Amino acid sequence: MIRLPFNQQISPLNLCICAALSLPLTVQATEATETIKEDIELIEVTGLRQAYRGNVPTKDLPQSIATISFETLELAGITNLQNSLELVSGVTRQNDFGGLWDMFAIRGFAGDENLPSAYLINGFSAGRGFSGNRDISNVEVIEVLKGPSSALYGRGEPGGTVNITTKKPQFNQEGYIKLTAGSFDTYRTEGDFTTGLTENLAFRINGAYEDAESCRDTVTKKKTVLTPSFLYKLSDDTLLSFELEYLNQEADMDRGIIFVEGKEFSHSNFYGEPADRPIEIEAIGHQLEFQHDLSDNWAMNAGLSYRTSSFEGSVSEPRWYDEDNNSVIRQRRYRNFDADDISGRFELSGSTELFSLQHNLLIGADAYDYELDRTILRYRHNTAPEGSPESDSSYYAIDYDAPIYRDALPDMINNTSDLEEQSGQGIYLQDQVDLSANWKVMLGIRYDKFDQDITNRLKNNSKTSISESYFNPRFGLVYEVSDEARFYASYSEGARPNSGVDSNGNGHAPEESTSYEVGFKWDISTQGFSGTAAIFTTEKSNILASSPNGDGTTEAIGAAESEGVELDLAYKLTPNTLISLSYAYVDAQNSKEITLWDWYVIEEGARLGNVPEHSGNIMLRHFAEIAGYEGNAGFTVQYVGEQLGDFLEQDYELPSYTLVNLFANVTLTDDLDLYFNIDNLLDEEYYTNSYFEAWTMPGSPRSFKASVKYSF
Repeated sequence: MIRLPFNQQISPLNLCICAALSLPLTVQATEATETIKEDIELIEVTGLRQAYRGNVPTKDLPQSIATISFETLELAGITNLQNSLELVSGVTRQNDFGGLWDMFAIRGFAGDENLPSAYLINGFSAGRGFSGNRDISNVEVIEVLKGPSSALYGRGEPGGTVNITTKKPQFNQEGYIKLTAGSFDTYRTEGDFTTGLTENLAFRINGAYEDAESCRDTVTKKKTVLTPSFLYKLSDDTLLSFELEYLNQEADMDRGIIFVEGKEFSHSNFYGEPADRPIEIEAIGHQLEFQHDLSDNWAMNAGLSYRTSSFEGSVSEPRWYDEDNNSVIRQRRYRNFDADDISGRFELSGSTELFSLQHNLLIGADAYDYELDRTILRYRHNTAPEGSPESDSSYYAIDYDAPIYRDALPDMINNTSDLEEQSGQGIYLQDQVDLSANWKVMLGIRYDKFDQDITNRLKNNSKTSISESYFNPRFGLVYEVSDEARFYASYSEGARPNSGVDSNGNGHAPEESTSYEVGFKWDISTQGFSGTAAIFTTEKSNILASSPNGDGTTEAIGAAESEGVELDLAYKLTPNTLISLSYAYVDAQNSKEITLWDWYVIEEGARLGNVPEHSGNIMLRHFAEIAGYEGNAGFTVQYVGEQLGDFLEQDYELPSYTLVNLFANVTLTDDLDLYFNIDNLLDEEYYTNSYFEAWTMPGSPRSFKASVKYSF
């Protein structure tokens, strides 16, 4: 079995924590200075409803829901979505395309590895297209709705759905500006301002600018995000909101280190080519939402979303290690992706009595139209003219131990040029019925129609078309043990359209899934003790993987299954001390033998990549006076177990690791706050994700960050 070197010893602190709790732990985000609200159906002040939620309180939904607030993220020093989700049990980092987009798995399933992970912004899809790394400057709260919810949302992985609720305009004037500096020449400016322009019109604008180097040689990133929004009260019962989002990101694609068994290597070595210059990503999103309260019990809401994104640039990527010359054989690619995505949604929700039973109804419809224009150019030595210098594998190689970069870059030839057009329409109905004072049953069904056309420009504009339709049912049962505790069970079927074509130019049938979950929720507010425990199992078919020829095509690799246990706890140790911990056991594996490309066999039971069986974290936060000033401080400990580093090579593993992070916040005046963060306190050597041996991403060493925040 191949294992990456793991030189860092487990510290006594880590041993004590693990021994005391008898298992690896995960951090569950904790709301410290504010009351944790179980029901987040309404966004405070504005009264905007959550999409796809209806009027069923969160505590009565038959599923586990993890919530992370902006306040928690700010304290932990987290500024992006990828790191935010590491605070949630059962969510693990996946290969993120050289750090250029967000990619994660929930309960073992990550979706199409050639696209960013699907997630929602205010209920609208933001995972289609290429919108870079999601910033949290305009985030109010992140919800991870775990388990079988595809029957309602229509898109996303069966392991769960991530929904981000953004900050909304307020009628009271408030705002802040925050300056941050940290290790690796990291500088960030973040701001937020909101006010009422009139009695009925409120405005908000927030955003951030970040300029950072990294622990990796020559790798840098610049990012600008800006989000202005308006809220207009047409009447006491009617709201209209508009939000614009702009992102510009320039970053080097970094595939990480190349692991060679038995050979020393540097974690900082970059095997790309700085002369390629950064990849440029730009995204602009518009969201328009309308809500009208028809009565005390019924409401209608509708919305439109339009998002454009572009991804363009060249990159040199390692392919394999040449032992004879101690060099890295590389390829070069140019990518130009342009995406347009428009979607709409209409919902009617409310409560009514029928046959002497209380019904909580949600009736809705949504539709989208998505277009992806994709061009890829490529250089590999075996595609260069025969006999030319470029056809020698050593032509574009680079030294493994001491990379020396060059200015002369090889020319590339057409590799992929296609246009993909998708459209989908869905209708959904959900009814949660109060059978008695203690029993509630949820019944739901969704119908989807999906059409896809792919035009291959390199094959005489040949067109592949797919048209599918399917029903997905959902069933849930909730038993109210008391006002503070509930048992639940759920079953759901789901489907998600697959993008792209196989090596023969044919499209793919949708992914399909079946999910089961049982769990227990409790919230004993008098003792400050809350949590969720869940057992789940999910089966999924028609999963895609990249073809080995590197032309952007994909192949269906069959079916997979995931089962496991999740436990999330939060407890108020003292009036001034909060602790939260979580643990996830996930067994994700291939569920039947697969033969790929007529020559490679993956056996039944093969593990899925970048999914540790055990993961967890713990977060402790204590409020006290610090040098005469009010403040709070604490730590997080994150544990990630061994992960498979390459699905096709089942003996390549990434070692487990434990990270300890410290944080502190001091309030100097009513308007001025200081924040301090130390990440990876023990300077642990670790690896966050891998695609295969030549694309393995090392984690960052110990780093420091300090911020000053002025509020007004």
